[in-house]
Amino acid sequence: MDRVRIGMLLLALALGWSAPVRAEPAKVVATFSILGDLVRQVGGDRVAVTTLVGPNGDAHSFVPAPADAQAVAAARLVVVNGLGFEGWMDRLIKASGTKAKVVVASKGIVPIEEEDEAGTSHGHDHAIDPHAWQNVANAKRYVANIRDGLTGIDPEGKATYEANASAYLAQLDRLDGEVRAALAGIPEARRRIVTTHDAFGYFAKAYGLRFLAPQGVSSQSEATARDVAAIVRQVRRDKIPAVFLENVSDPRLMQQIAREGGAKAGGRVFSDALSEPGGPAPTYAAMMSHNAREFAAALKE
Repeated sequence: MDRVRIGMLLLALALGWSAPVRAEPAKVVATFSILGDLVRQVGGDRVAVTTLVGPNGDAHSFVPAPADAQAVAAARLVVVNGLGFEGWMDRLIKASGTKAKVVVASKGIVPIEEEDEAGTSHGHDHAIDPHAWQNVANAKRYVANIRDGLTGIDPEGKATYEANASAYLAQLDRLDGEVRAALAGIPEARRRIVTTHDAFGYFAKAYGLRFLAPQGVSSQSEATARDVAAIVRQVRRDKIPAVFLENVSDPRLMQQIAREGGAKAGGRVFSDALSEPGGPAPTYAAMMSHNAREFAAALKE
């Protein structure tokens, strides 16, 4: 090492030079596990994500705790689904006093109603269906909104967010193709399913299935004996092949309908929440693939 380089090194040490310190990851709160995964896919290691409603949790019936208010207060960005999904979130944001920017992940998506041409059917009044992520094309809109929200609070990470989002959007395009391929061989007469609550309207409209549910778009709505009896009669009359249990619902209602209607009890599917890590649906992409495989296995037989 020559004298000039030695001199420069000694000068740097004398001035207290050190390598630049990377900023702490941006604190982001996502309201439920599916959103949390999407934020992580886009944000990577530039974000630290707190999910309020965790794996297998029911966001419809969630009751925030003081720790949740603290997490929201400390966040720089809060990501919500919107479309009326998190009825408790406005109160939580107000109570927390947070200054965080709020991103509505479903912004720009045209909502569908609880009962429409998609084939959903039950005895409740019409309501906006908030489960827009059940169509992979809508999840791409979620990703774009999350990308823009993260860039808004962390402009220095723009290139990272854009690159991550672009790679994940390509993955979602492949996922959409996989879902369609999995369901392609189901005969038209067998494209009917019963699930606990009406969470699959967007899936039905996008992928050509018909879903029946004794409960409405919220799992908090109580299925009356009349609702259940009507579903059982329809299962018998239309020879509906399969009844599926949701990870956020009590299985007893579906077991009763399967037993009394003579339908096959299909596997567990994931509607409003991911599975635990190591389970069959720990990410959004894994969830959609798993559900498509379960539906296909029960309906193609």
